[in-house]
Amino acid sequence: MLVLSRKSGEKILIGSDIKVTVIRIGPTSVRIGIEAPGNLNIVREELCLEDGAVVCAAEATEENHRPGYPR
Repeated sequence: MLVLSRKSGEKILIGSDIKVTVIRIGPTSVRIGIEAPGNLNIVREELCLEDGAVVCAAEATEENHRPGYPR
């Protein structure tokens, strides 16, 4: 695992088409933004760990994305 230190507003690039931005750092949480191609499935890990979760093994469905949010 690669561990990087970033300040609010700084970015991490993954390849040439994925950009992770630190949006806000709070006392107990960090808010990040992810810019990636629409064909990538980006889900929170806890959704993959639920019993019977198939979203991580299969392709993303419309219900796994926020309404109005571009894929």
